[in-house]
Amino acid sequence: MSSPVLSGSYDLSSLGWNDSLSAELPAGTVPARVARVDRGAAEVIGADGHLQVHYGARVRRAAAADPVALPCVGDWAALRRLPEGRFELDGLLPRRTAFVRGGVGRTSRGGLSDDSQGQVLAANVDVVFVAEPALHATDTADLGRIERLLALAWESGGQPVVLVTKADLIGEGLDFLMEEVATAAPGVDVHAVCSLTGQGVDIVRGYLGGTRTAVVLGASGAGKSTLVNALAGETVMETQQVRAGDGRGRHTTVHRELIPLPGGGLVIDTPGIRRVGLYDMGEGVDMVFSDIEELAERCRFADCAHDSEPGCAVIEAIEDGTLPERRLTSWNKLQREAAWMASRTDARLRKEQQNRWKVIHKEMRRAGRNRP
Repeated sequence: MSSPVLSGSYDLSSLGWNDSLSAELPAGTVPARVARVDRGAAEVIGADGHLQVHYGARVRRAAAADPVALPCVGDWAALRRLPEGRFELDGLLPRRTAFVRGGVGRTSRGGLSDDSQGQVLAANVDVVFVAEPALHATDTADLGRIERLLALAWESGGQPVVLVTKADLIGEGLDFLMEEVATAAPGVDVHAVCSLTGQGVDIVRGYLGGTRTAVVLGASGAGKSTLVNALAGETVMETQQVRAGDGRGRHTTVHRELIPLPGGGLVIDTPGIRRVGLYDMGEGVDMVFSDIEELAERCRFADCAHDSEPGCAVIEAIEDGTLPERRLTSWNKLQREAAWMASRTDARLRKEQQNRWKVIHKEMRRAGRNRP
């Protein structure tokens, strides 16, 4: 595979390149932004536009140690020119933000489950659009999925926004659905969108512009690619109708892709997400359940578990109808999962440290035997 020499004809500042990133660029390399990834290679947007590059040895070693270090759509990459004239992806610049999900690994040879390993779905994003479809009036939104994606969105460092897509299909039930979704997303903007009629598309576009980057996340059939096409003003991603009978979407988009928009800004389309595991949670879950956190401050006991303790403000809110019981159930579930993931991550890191010390001690013993 050959790559063109980057001559500087493409304005990388339109993709978000700035002086801060320039200061991080290793000597002897040129910048490009990752638009799409494949096994061992990536499509990047460099000074001459799009080109394909393979991963260098440095990147492969880093990714073998930690999958989060794999190049991802939205990353800024350092490309190094090889003697034969082509470029390779030599390293990644520090990420400003990253949307990472957990629980996507397989069993490791060390006996520990790699469920604690993460996968970066999008990097250097300013806005995280969580798309939830309004299919028909008898359906309710998957509020648990929304809460889970919002926890990861808050943790990513991007601004979360919920989009109730296909809003034209629900009719008079839209207002009720919007209120229901709003209860699962305190402090987050919630908008109704219909990409086919144009409803809400300008509102979505308002979050972009300049060099801001957004990622659209959601289940298959949520209308993510249709929305991206509406934002782009042309068909840049293939779309399909949901399956007849079960209303579920097909996986039309099979890869993540960074798309510069004609009016400014960039958007990352993603395949439908089936599994959304939490990863390395800080305050993400607390942000999603800020209503429960505020109520907990009024509980009689500081260590209240919100179960059967006297003076529990959370239980009182459920009893008087101001807090849906479903919210407390979901909060407990995500808190347990976040704690479990933290314990698995700690165990994996301890195991990796033990393995490193074994290698060091082995080398020390070998050096001792070889002394004259």
